[in-house]
Order: sequence, then C-alpha cells, then structure tokens
Amino acid sequence: MPAREPYIVPERPTLKYEQKLWEEGFRIVAGLDEAGRGAWAGPVFSAAVVLPTDNRVLALLSGVRDSKRMTVNQRNLWRECIQSDSVAWKVASASSTEIDEIGIVPATCLAMQRALDELTYEPTYLLVDYIQIRDCACPQISLPKGDCRSLSIAAASVLAKTERDAYMVELDRQYPGYGFARHKGYGTKQHRSALEKLGPCPIHRFTFRPIKKDP
Repeated sequence: MPAREPYIVPERPTLKYEQKLWEEGFRIVAGLDEAGRGAWAGPVFSAAVVLPTDNRVLALLSGVRDSKRMTVNQRNLWRECIQSDSVAWKVASASSTEIDEIGIVPATCLAMQRALDELTYEPTYLLVDYIQIRDCACPQISLPKGDCRSLSIAAASVLAKTERDAYMVELDRQYPGYGFARHKGYGTKQHRSALEKLGPCPIHRFTFRPIKKDP
C-alpha cells in the first residue's frame, strides 16, 4: 500500500485503510495523531488507538471526526466512547523543553512512540496523520488529512486533543495571566498581549516565534 496517493476527503472518516490492512493479515492496526504541534506553549500530545476488526465500530463511533471539526462537548462525549469501544488506546506527550531541544517534528514522533510503547497490544501496522514516525520498526502509512479519512486516526485526534486541552487548563492554574485555559497555548491576540506584558514562562517554546527573538 503506497504511503502517498491521490485522495478525496470523505464526509466522515471511514475504515477503508484499516479494512485493507486487516484483509492483508495486519490485525492490530493503530491510528495515530497529535495535538498542539503549532502552539506557542505547552507539550505536544499524541494518541494511539487500535479499533476492533469489526465494521460495527463505524456505527459505535458514528460521531467521531477530525477533532478540529467537533465542539468541546462533542469531543468529550465521544472520547468516552472511543476509550470504551477501542481494543487499546494510549496518550503520551513530549514537553516544551524537549520540543526546544530536538524540534517539533522529532518531538511529535517521540510522543507518538511513547504512546505506542504503552499500548496493551503491539501494533502490526500504523496509520499516521501526515507525518512519518522516525526510527520506528513497525510498518506505517502516512496519510495527509488522515484525521478526516481514517476512523482510527480521527479517534486518536480526539483523545490527543481532549487530553492536551485538560492539561493546559491545569497549566493555566500554575501559570495564571496567560489565558492557557482559553487558547490552550496557541497564538491568539490574548496570548500575544500576555507575552508582551508578562514575558514567557517556563512552559513556553523558546524556539518558537514570537517567543524566540531574532539576534
């Protein structure tokens, strides 16, 4: 199966890729996605989700979409369904310090690998949203717009997003004044104003603009 191919984004995620892999004998297919890759502050979170090899999961998770297309209440509702109806799932992260040390793409891959390492079952194939996990022995397919095309990846996007959002609310209590509970560390007008007033705090990504200053 090719890593890149022409595609049309369907109305809702399907099991097209999962089914093909199941038919080829890969029974433990994990979908992976991240949340927080473009934020100015906080960790990047990644989730891995293994769905049952049963088409009925399409009905069980009928409301699961790319997390960015869901409301907060929808994500929280379907998160519980994903957790209960999956064969296995895990969420892991890489810190803002790790992001500054190794870069955002390697840190995202690190968070994904950490999620995979904690799964109850070892996957036999991976479906990854857009990126390729580096130094990973498991075969994988990188799918552009994967969270819109694959139900496994969409489910992972919901878990990563809800876990990260909850964590950023906790960080808002630890570092008040920045508005982390509202913007979750992304580059909003409120966040920029707080930076101008307070300066960066320890969870900011110092290699990201506007935190990073040109010489």
